[in-house]
Amino acid sequence: MSVITTVEQLEALYGLPGETSMVKELDHVIPEYAAFIEASAFAALATSGPEGLDCSPRGDLAGFVRIHDPKTLMMPDRRGNNRADSLKNIIRDPRVGLLFLVPGCGTTLRVNGRAHITRDAALCASFSVDGRPARSVTVIHVDSVYFQCARAIVRSELWNPARHVDPKSLPTPGKILEITSRKGIDGEAYDREWPERAKKSMW
Repeated sequence: MSVITTVEQLEALYGLPGETSMVKELDHVIPEYAAFIEASAFAALATSGPEGLDCSPRGDLAGFVRIHDPKTLMMPDRRGNNRADSLKNIIRDPRVGLLFLVPGCGTTLRVNGRAHITRDAALCASFSVDGRPARSVTVIHVDSVYFQCARAIVRSELWNPARHVDPKSLPTPGKILEITSRKGIDGEAYDREWPERAKKSMW
């Protein structure tokens, strides 16, 4: 196996980036980039901490990440499994990366920056849904923002309904938990009860 160990080797293989790959990167959110953030209902949040890297899904109503100003984004945190891996990482290493997806659109948006977490009551309340405020808000200082072309989405046919996988063909969360817990968790009961639990803790 031939392992690439230097940047020079990598550049010899791939070449240097073209002008369009570089000129699209800015250190602030322009209206054209804001349009993607405001239309997005899903983002992947990447963080780093002493235990390693983490990439966590974040989803809410479209526009759930608020553009406070061209250099500042705000993202609410809702009820979940309480692992809080991303939040623990941010406390210890503020560097974050965000990848915004817009259903039906091939172009994605990438944001890199530094974050902190706040429990400011008024700010959390401003993100309320169905009367429930955010548990906390992650405030992100934007260092770089740029769009990613549609190649990956086009290749994967992510939005093509004909390519959608039947969930019944995959192991259920309950089945996985039953195996990983060595039958300490009743998988069928977990799957049966999950929709009601999820409904109660959605926001």
